[in-house]
Amino acid sequence: MIESEHQPVKGPRKRKGLLIVNTGNGKGKTTAALGMVLRAWGRGMPVEVYQFIKPPTANFGEHRAAKRLGIPVYPLGDGFTWKSKDPERTKALALEQWDRARARLIDPDLAVLVLDEFTYPMHYGWLDPAGVVAALQGRRPMLHVVVTGRYAPPELVEAADLVTEMTLIKHPYREQGIKAQPGVEF
Repeated sequence: MIESEHQPVKGPRKRKGLLIVNTGNGKGKTTAALGMVLRAWGRGMPVEVYQFIKPPTANFGEHRAAKRLGIPVYPLGDGFTWKSKDPERTKALALEQWDRARARLIDPDLAVLVLDEFTYPMHYGWLDPAGVVAALQGRRPMLHVVVTGRYAPPELVEAADLVTEMTLIKHPYREQGIKAQPGVEF
């Protein structure tokens, strides 16, 4: 077993809504966030997922499962932003989605809010990371927010309570030419 370099805080334990960031170039950022959504939903906690890249027509495995379970997932992107044929439309969709998600930060009934692939609008300069962090820090005190995506800006990393960097070590497509698999990647 690997011992943690971090020592537990002494004194009374407290609870608060956490700001969690899943970033890095490896697989599993969204999957980890959806795992947390499932865990919270299983405890009867209200959850919502706002997706910034997947289009409203998305019907991947997670969308099918969420629909069956009654978990609200709101995709409002136009696919891979780095391949966009209309960057201004892509930007407008991202800003619209942020307006929708930002309004949920003060909802007294919401327990977990996932902002999936939300680092990209900041990375592309469409949203100011400092403004995003200020909005996230102004959220309702017990609301957990999970942000996923590559290129998490330093301001977001600094503000977060938990940051996990997914590191790509080996990938079946890169090493073996194996395409994305249903149930694994989508």
